[in-house]
Amino acid sequence: MKKILYSFPIVIALVSFTILQNKKLTPVSLTKKWQTDTILKVPESVIYNPSDKLIYVANINGKADEKDGNGFISRLTLDGKVENLQWVKGLNGPKGMGIFKGKLYVTDISSIVVIDIATAKVEKTIEVKGATFLNDITIDKDGNVYISDSSDKKIYLLKNGVVAVWLENTILQKPNGVLAQDKTLRIIDMGSGIFYEASYTDKKLVPTANGIPAGDGVMAAGNGAYIISCWPGEVYYVQGEEVQKILDTKAEKLNAADAWYIESEKLLIVPTFFGNSVYAYTLAK
Repeated sequence: MKKILYSFPIVIALVSFTILQNKKLTPVSLTKKWQTDTILKVPESVIYNPSDKLIYVANINGKADEKDGNGFISRLTLDGKVENLQWVKGLNGPKGMGIFKGKLYVTDISSIVVIDIATAKVEKTIEVKGATFLNDITIDKDGNVYISDSSDKKIYLLKNGVVAVWLENTILQKPNGVLAQDKTLRIIDMGSGIFYEASYTDKKLVPTANGIPAGDGVMAAGNGAYIISCWPGEVYYVQGEEVQKILDTKAEKLNAADAWYIESEKLLIVPTFFGNSVYAYTLAK
């Protein structure tokens, strides 16, 4: 196994380094299972819907911050077949997605698009005042929707139809991937490579791991572990302060954008952005 170099804030460097040296990393490996044809158009995010057993793909199909109406959502089967290339069209720069009670929530630059999955119709578009680059999205068990704005260093909350700033913290450099847990919101800061948790009550940011460059998507992997995909083409397995690289596709010029882990299938789904395809890997511990 290759050694991984970590970059830590000075205040926690010595403690974190000692812990990482003394702990034994959980052996984790990925085996490629399938890949789609390169007919997708700048796929940025994926999500699995257990209700219909389909994978949804957000295609930017242009520039990530341009309101051009070219973006669309695709649907894939669990074995990588394109079930519907342009299932929903007319979006701008669709990125992060979340599902709650039959609705697909999609970030779209400065708005949140709500799609009824049963009818494939856009139910409503919610403009987020002041937002400039809405990126990832996550929904808790009560239907509260958390959205990261990577450019403005904010986390928004959509609750009962109203959007407001939930977290604005100067510590964050470029918040991207978010994941709602029972008691905390997990955040990967794309700018610093630090993985945070923030309590829903006091919203205090607590760093839990470091050395995760350009983190994009955050996924729960069971037993308190997480998988974090990194846009340049890397995927990391994180448990506590332990950080292990389990995928590196930079040499193939394949990005690893906002991925999704289907724990029931032990399957990691990775959108390759400029690679115009989606790859699937079986995870083994």
